[in-house]
Amino acid sequence: MLQPRQLIAMLEDNVSRVIVGKEDAIELALIALICRGHVLIEDVPGVGKTTMASALARSLDCSFRRIQFTPDLMPSDVTGFTLVNFHTGQMEFREGAVMSQIVLADEINRTSPKTQSALLEVMEEHQVTVDGVTHPLPQPFMVLATQNPGEFVGTYPLPEAQVDRFLLRISMGYPTIEQEMDVLERYSSPRTPLSSLTPVCSASDVLSLQEMVTQVYCSAEVRSYVATIASRTRGHNALQLGLSTRASIALLHAAQAVAILDGRDYVLPEDVQHMLLPVSCHRLVLHPEARMKGVTAERVMTSIMNSVTVPLRV
Repeated sequence: MLQPRQLIAMLEDNVSRVIVGKEDAIELALIALICRGHVLIEDVPGVGKTTMASALARSLDCSFRRIQFTPDLMPSDVTGFTLVNFHTGQMEFREGAVMSQIVLADEINRTSPKTQSALLEVMEEHQVTVDGVTHPLPQPFMVLATQNPGEFVGTYPLPEAQVDRFLLRISMGYPTIEQEMDVLERYSSPRTPLSSLTPVCSASDVLSLQEMVTQVYCSAEVRSYVATIASRTRGHNALQLGLSTRASIALLHAAQAVAILDGRDYVLPEDVQHMLLPVSCHRLVLHPEARMKGVTAERVMTSIMNSVTVPLRV
């Protein structure tokens, strides 16, 4: 197996053949992958959310399924269902679209909350329970979900419990003029860059990377730093809902992944700071008064980070 940084570099390079000028977004998606986490890609239509998710899936030698979330999608379409085989008289499980290693939940907030909740067990426990029978999902398992901003027509807000299950949120943003010219050149031929992508990383490579992340050393001082940041969000006057314990664990794992990518076997406070906004901001719920004053989750988290003493020992 190649070194972790070499594997990640190969994946970044492969995805960058399709997605131009979004190296930070690609790196965040790969960090989520090696942390056994899920990614929420949120932005306006047409900036490459689905394309980036598809490019990452094609770069991995893993099974891949796409679920187009529409208002008429049913929970059983996602998780599967059981039916009677009239030839044998036995109950049979027909697997849903989620039974895959990489799942693209496209425009997840365009379906009803009832169907959205079908992913709660899947994302947290990597299993599906249908009619009392539990079916494990193939490993590695990752959900890449795209969504349009909540104020757009035809969208439903994601439940807080589901948002909290996404390790991090990525925003693509519009390209610069130079980047858009590069995109236009790449897509001017009949064969698109996405169609020519081939896998550069196997499922066993991903599982090995995920195991390495859990072995990165994290000192008591750094753990205290993470816990203090999370605690400060829970009593902040601008926040209706702060960070959960799940969020603290996600932040720690993300910092461990950053250390791996930097060639270290220990976590620094700077790793925590690097991942704080992508991991935490989508989980926070602002008070209505704070939103009316123009306060943002990013501003609140930055203020909290600046108010917490950085540990000197690691």
